[in-house]
Amino acid sequence: MNSLLNIARQSAWNRRSTLVWVVVSLALATALLWTLERLRHDIRHSFSQSVSGVDLIVGARSSPVQLMLFSVFHIGSVPQSMSMDSVHKLAQHRSVSWVVPLSLGDSHRGFPVLGTTPAYFQHFAYGDKQPLVLQQGAVFADTLDGLYEAVIGAEVARKMGYGLGQSITLGHGLHDHDHDHEAEGNKEDEHADKPFKVVGILAPTGTPVDRTVHVSLQALEALHLGWVAGTPMPGGHIPADQARKFNLQPEEVTAALVGLKSRAAVFNVQRFVNLYEDEALMGVMPGVALGELWSVLGLGENALLAVSALVALVSVVSLMAVVLAGLNERRRELAVLRAVGAGPRHVLGLLTLEGLWVTCAGVLLGVLLAYASMALATPWLQQSLGIRLQLAAPLPTQLALAGCVLLAGWLASLGPAWRAYRMSLADGLSPRV
Repeated sequence: MNSLLNIARQSAWNRRSTLVWVVVSLALATALLWTLERLRHDIRHSFSQSVSGVDLIVGARSSPVQLMLFSVFHIGSVPQSMSMDSVHKLAQHRSVSWVVPLSLGDSHRGFPVLGTTPAYFQHFAYGDKQPLVLQQGAVFADTLDGLYEAVIGAEVARKMGYGLGQSITLGHGLHDHDHDHEAEGNKEDEHADKPFKVVGILAPTGTPVDRTVHVSLQALEALHLGWVAGTPMPGGHIPADQARKFNLQPEEVTAALVGLKSRAAVFNVQRFVNLYEDEALMGVMPGVALGELWSVLGLGENALLAVSALVALVSVVSLMAVVLAGLNERRRELAVLRAVGAGPRHVLGLLTLEGLWVTCAGVLLGVLLAYASMALATPWLQQSLGIRLQLAAPLPTQLALAGCVLLAGWLASLGPAWRAYRMSLADGLSPRV
């Protein structure tokens, strides 16, 4: 058996100029399947780990997925606001343990700005109920003295080079990282008269928190004094120090995170929110909203996997075509093997092992290519989309996909091998022209 393996390996190596392209095509197909499966797994894991310990997300009635994406992941368009009166009444519900209001809509150099209260840092959790931890500094003070204080995420600090005491200005509206610096500068100038001081930097979490600037709700109100419908009024400019003299309690917020005294009460509180009479509200369970999101994205995932499978199929078919095309040229070689004592089963085994060698080489090269591409793409994915690909041990599904490619390559080599098996010794010594 070992001698047959060596012969198959050497035979494939002697025809490397032809088979190298088959190996490359198999490697690309394997790398595509391997990377897509890891990307699919890590995206789901990243989304599912972004918030925990929150029983309900409450906001104005809209799409559950839209409310979830904007309030937690800061993705999508700004939904309608809910009144602070509703937030206070929700907090008074007998089954509610805590409520954390959220206000979004501003940004800093492409990073979203989240207005909230210090309770956010106490109750918000990620992963397996891991709390937020300050790497440096402290939480902003919920007083007028600490009105212009900010706590930034780890990614904001790393990418912008910020430290404690850094002065930053906020811009109106949400903007992408890809905007040119001049346009971003113009947006930052909208609130340049009210600079903020970085008083805290959060430890990395691998969630959207890393890319968020956190300020108080009163700070956002101070920024927009003299603004109407998102536009500054002529002559309505109010200096930073004078803003403290106004009532800065917000009338509206974007959404609220809700924690319950008992998980068993989640449906009762959700019914209370959905039937709330003063305004149209909606309570969303994060897990259910993520399930709806995956049901929509599942079609795209399946389409990508189908395309990858077709690429792998084409590569396997090309392997069979190359081996078949070379059979006529190899008839004398096979006849010589028969003449020195190799039986038909040896010829069958030789060609199947040769196909298996080529397939193994393609799969191994594809796995290495996949890991290399993931290592190169991870920094960009983390900065742009907040997705970190794990360069960890292979997933069971990844191994299954690689096994499917190996099996398909072996099966594809059976056709040419069976044809060679049926070749007679006389046919090999007297080839047709």
